[in-house]
Parts: sequence; C-alpha cells; structure tokens
Amino acid sequence: MNLPLVEPDLALLRQGVPLIDVRAPVEFAQGSLPGAVNLPLMDDEERRLVGIEYKQRGQQAAIELGQRLVSGGIREARIAAWLHRVEAYPEAVIYCYRGGLRSEIAQRWLGEAGVMRPRIRGGWKAMRQALCARIDAAAEQPLLVVGGLTGCAKTTLIQALPNGLDLEGCARHKGSAFGRHPLPAPSQIDFEHAVGLRLLGLFGPLVVEDESRHIGTANVPLAFWRAMESAPRVRVEMPLDWRLAQIHKDYIDDLWAIYRQQFGAWLGWALMRKQLSSALARLKKRLGHARLARLQRLQQLAFREHERGNRQAHEAWLAPLLTEYYDPMYRYQLEKREPGRFIHVGDWDSCLEAAREWSREAARQRAAAQVQPA
Repeated sequence: MNLPLVEPDLALLRQGVPLIDVRAPVEFAQGSLPGAVNLPLMDDEERRLVGIEYKQRGQQAAIELGQRLVSGGIREARIAAWLHRVEAYPEAVIYCYRGGLRSEIAQRWLGEAGVMRPRIRGGWKAMRQALCARIDAAAEQPLLVVGGLTGCAKTTLIQALPNGLDLEGCARHKGSAFGRHPLPAPSQIDFEHAVGLRLLGLFGPLVVEDESRHIGTANVPLAFWRAMESAPRVRVEMPLDWRLAQIHKDYIDDLWAIYRQQFGAWLGWALMRKQLSSALARLKKRLGHARLARLQRLQQLAFREHERGNRQAHEAWLAPLLTEYYDPMYRYQLEKREPGRFIHVGDWDSCLEAAREWSREAARQRAAAQVQPA
C-alpha cells in the first residue's frame, strides 16, 4: 500500500490545513501543532505499556503488544474517529511524534477503510523545529518595543498594527499580577508554537510590547528576548484617569465577561472574585501588611457594590494599585533604560503613529540593504 508523505512545511500551518495528531493525550497536552485535534492511536496507559515492552524486549515485541492492546472494538472506534474527522475535513493530514510508526499505522488502517491521507515526514518534531527556527529568525528582523505605565493600552496599540506581535495574547496572560486568563494557560511549547504561527506572515519590521521574559507561565525564547532588550522603544504616557478606566476595563469588565461566558453568572462571579482576591494577596511582600490590608478592605467593599450594580466602586482599590504598586515598579525599571533608546514619547495616538512611521522606515531600509549591486 502506497502511504503518501508531505514535507514538514510551515505552509501547512499558514494555510490552516486540518491536522490529526495521533500521539497519546499526554503528549498532546505537553504541546501540539496549532489547530491540530488529538485522535490518538493509543491512549496514555496503552502507550506506557508499549514503552515498557520496547525497553525490555525491543521494537518488534512492542509492536506486537500494541497490536493486541489496540484491536477489536478499540481499533474500530479509533478508525471511526479518524474517518469522521476526514469526512468533515477531507484535506486533513496526519502526524505523530517523528512521522514514523504510529502515523503510518493510522494511514494504513484508514487506507484499509477506503480513505488515504498523507502523514508529515518527520512529524511533530520536524514541524516544531521549523517553528522554533522561525522565532530565532525573527530575532534578526527590525524590532520596536512599546513601553509605558500600566493602563496605557499598549496591547491594544500592538493589536492595531498589522506587524504587531501580541506576546501576551500568545501566552493567554496580561503579563501582570492580575493578568491571569480564566482559561488555562498554554504549555511552554504551545506558547512558542503560537508565536511562531503569528510570525509566519511577518517577515519585515516587528512591533512588540515591553515585557519581562516571563509572561505568566510562559518564557519568551531567549534569542528573541535578547533582541527585545536591545531594540529601540516608544513610550506611551497617559493621565491617571485614562489609565484607570483602561485597567477597569481589563481587570473587571473584560474579565467578568469571560468568566460569565465560560462558567455562568453564579460560578463565574465566585471564580472572578477568587482570582482578583488571590492576585492582590500575592503582592503582600511589595505592598507591606498595612497597605495590603487597606486595599483588601477596599476590594471587598467594591465587590459588594458591584453586586448592587455599582461597577465603578472598583476604582477605590484600582487607583492606589496603580499609584502605589505598578507605577513605582515601572519607573524603577525605566531609570535603568538608556534614554537615547526611546525614539518617541507621547500619548497613545502619537505612539501609534510613531510605530507606523518607524515600521515604514525600517522596511525601506531593510529593502535597500537587500538590493544587490548589478
């Protein structure tokens, strides 16, 4: 039986080709290819037993055990799952860890059922290597970093640019003590894959937000982080009342909308209160006991007022959170920056235009440098 292969080309991801990951669920949870669905050849326990057999008795014995474990009704159920997916997505492509035995078996069983789909040569590993190489290559592209105090809507500015790379969006975290997303954070591998996927269409100048290397549980790849550290910057400066309205939207309104949509009104409200209370409590070391206790009282009062319909009550604890925690911390970091690296300092609109102008000029310079003499 001819079992077709496709090369580990990132065009598969750029074009949104449907992918079927036949690795075990535990492998999929550690990191998958963007957009893939997990329809495993073996479940976690079957994979564990086959792995033990491989170590103790070799490959052939492991294959024979796998055939016994995945047989009869189990085998038919797994073939049916693959067939159902391929019927819905006829262009689907199969992969396993290295594009070897597991995806080959899935191909063969599908073929015996009358459907033939290709597998990726080199599998997940080859595709991951290509995505990581794309991130490393991006570290060599012109890069602009957008900084500013908390509440200056830097992420919104990044999202307004066609060449903006939203690292917080890839990490599913707003990059602060209060930035945890209601949905689970991606694994480090999935974060890197999300960054690599976004970079597939961005080969010119890039604009990113000023971040620490750690965004929630994710770490920015080292080469790209070093490029961010040495890049020119713009700094957004907005008045306190404007920033307060922004973090109210981020920390309260948007967060509540997500919790309510995901968990319903009652449970969503309880979970949101728990998240915000826990985030504030984690600042004890920086705020000190007295200030933390004051902010906690104000936060609990705000929750009660919110339940009565007064959402603005949160400003009583959000305002001092800005002025007593976030602003001093950012200004301390700012003092360590070289003043000459800020190519523009101004309000949100002027920084957006400055980022656009820098992008145009960087693209012109990059194009000129690539022109070879006749």
